[in-house]
Order: sequence, then C-alpha cells, then structure tokens
Amino acid sequence: MAGCTLAGVLIEDVEDDVTEVIGMTEVLLAVGTRKGLFIGRRRGGSWEFDESPYFKAQAVYSVALDTRGKSPRLLAGGDSAHWGPSVFHSDDLGRTWTEPAQPAVKFPPDTGASLERVWHLHPAAAEPDVVYAGTEPAALYRSEDRGESFELVRPLWEHPTRSKWVPGGGGEGLHTVLTDARDPRAVTVAVSTAGVFRTLDGGASWEPSNRGVSAVFLPDPDPEFGQCVHKVARDAADPDRLYLQNHWGVYRSDDAGAHWTDIGEGLPSTFGFAMVTHPRRGDTAYVFPINADSDRVPAGRRCRVYRTGDAGRSWEPLSAGLPQEDHYGTVLRDAMCSDDADPAGIYFGNRNGEVYASANDGDTWEQLAAHLPDVLCVRAAVVG
Repeated sequence: MAGCTLAGVLIEDVEDDVTEVIGMTEVLLAVGTRKGLFIGRRRGGSWEFDESPYFKAQAVYSVALDTRGKSPRLLAGGDSAHWGPSVFHSDDLGRTWTEPAQPAVKFPPDTGASLERVWHLHPAAAEPDVVYAGTEPAALYRSEDRGESFELVRPLWEHPTRSKWVPGGGGEGLHTVLTDARDPRAVTVAVSTAGVFRTLDGGASWEPSNRGVSAVFLPDPDPEFGQCVHKVARDAADPDRLYLQNHWGVYRSDDAGAHWTDIGEGLPSTFGFAMVTHPRRGDTAYVFPINADSDRVPAGRRCRVYRTGDAGRSWEPLSAGLPQEDHYGTVLRDAMCSDDADPAGIYFGNRNGEVYASANDGDTWEQLAAHLPDVLCVRAAVVG
C-alpha cells in the first residue's frame, strides 16, 4: 500500500472497499495539539498530512471548520506562551493563516479579566456570518464577521450566579456552544464547573438548565447550577434531543435541556469527556469512557468508542482496528468529532499523540498518526 509520513509515522491508504464507498470526496481533518496544528487531507481513499504543523510551539485548544459560505473557512484558537492566545483564520484550507491586527477576542477593561485561552469555536447554525467563541475565564463571545472580531456577551458574563462558579480541574472554561437551526435566538452553552445555561432571547437573559444532572462531588448532589458538565451534543434528527457527558454520568434531554435523564447503563464507566452525535442519523451518539476522575485512562485500559443507536437505551463497544492491548490514551472533550460525509467519518485523538479515524460510522478504525504532541481537539469536514 502507498502511504505518506507524519512525524516519522507511516499513514497507510485505507482498504479498497472503503475507497469505493467514499469515491473522490475530499475531507479535511484538523488536529490541534499542545505543540501546533496538524492538517490532514483525504482525497479518495488515501490520507496525506501537510509536512509540518502550523502554529509551532503553540497549544491549539480549538478549531472550527466553517463550510457555510462559498468557500470554507478554518478558525484556530492558538495559545502562545510568549504572545498569549489568539484566533487565526484561513480561507485556503489551512495553507496560509491570518491573524487580525487587533486581538479578535479580548476582555473589556471594566471586567478586570484577561483571556487565558479560547476553548471552543462554533459557527452558528442559523446565521451565516456568526461564529461563537467560548473562553477561559468562562465567557461567551459573538462574531458577526466569520470570526475576525468578537464581542463579549455581557448578560452571561454578568449572570447573578457567576460569583459561585468554581473552576474545574482544567480551568473555568466555556467549552460547548450549541445553536439551533430553527431559531438563532436559542443558544445553549456548557461551563466547567457551572453546568448548562440556555438563552431563548439571543443572549439577553440566561437560565441554568441542569435539572436531573448530578454533581456527586458537592454536598447537595442536585443543585440548580454547579455541575461539572464535560460536553453536550445535539441529535441529528430531533433538535430538542441533547446528549450530555458529565463528570460522572451520561444523560439525554428530550426537551432542549429543560430536563435530563440518565442513560449511562451499559457503559463500562460513566466518566469521560467527549460526546459526539452522528451528523445525519437520529438517536445515534458516541462516547469514550474513562476509568474514573482519579484514574484518567480508557475504561478497563481498553481503547474503545461506545455507540448508541437508540438514544442511550443500549450501548455497543466499537474496537475493530483499535489497539487491543492495554491502552492509556485519554480522549479530551473536543478531541473527538464526526464529519459530514456519507457514511460518516468519526475521529478521535488522545493524549498519547495518536489519531484514529473511521470512514464507516465507527464500525472499523484506522490509525492515522502516532507520536504527535498530546491531542487537544479534532475537527473534520467535507470540503470538496
């Protein structure tokens, strides 16, 4: 088989039968690591990675692939130890990058805060030029020029519960933004450690949305807010159905987050970080269980993705092509994703610096890279 090298690792072409399925679809995969952004491109059945990473020596915590316009735009949240955090964009599929002359994301002077990092970048579902950014300290920013400049969403920053928000183990980050294609005023966010908050009026007001989600580490395990939510994802067929990976607990909501139901039965552990939904198939979601908050390795030391096809009523392990020996690669909250190909590509990277991909909805897997810096985020999309 033909292949190419990435950081000294051979990346083999996928099997011929997979090539026949995906034809000549071009998929772009962006892998943010603690030491730069790696970009892979699949045309037909073979993957090729650019020769060297972008943003060398920068931790890339967030990436977005915005395919809503006439041409795709890539956004990356870099974090330079010397220059600080910034948001960059590319309009040529990642080959060249632009940094705005003024910081794209910054805290107004009257807040008394400074930007630690950009945790999340999210192109809005119903507004073509709008991009949201989630940051540390936990704040939501809105851009109306495809991510070149952002404005603080003050009502969330000034929420009356904020003084009681407590940073999670990785910091106080707003790491999830979900927008609703039916209504641009409806936005859901998740904060570690404050929980889920929703607005139905375009950000003018926000309410906690955690009923049913447990906070086992607090004296009151069922607070209005204060849950350590790790990730939230929206169902492909039912926009009111959400899936949530908590700090202990996997949940589903059937009313856009107003109430949550435990769906963790059948998983080897309900601790984890990632939560991904299938891009077209309803009732289908993926998680990567971790042993425990005190033992952050794959559950049972097995590299396995778990998939539900019935909205969490049952779960099946997916391990064909994944390592079968003891494994210690933790998958972080934004280090797992799907693309919009048919069948869907599912991807994850881990803190061992390995990247795996499935071109058939997760049924079988290929290793694309190893020995990278630890993987912080992955994003993929069809770009041609």
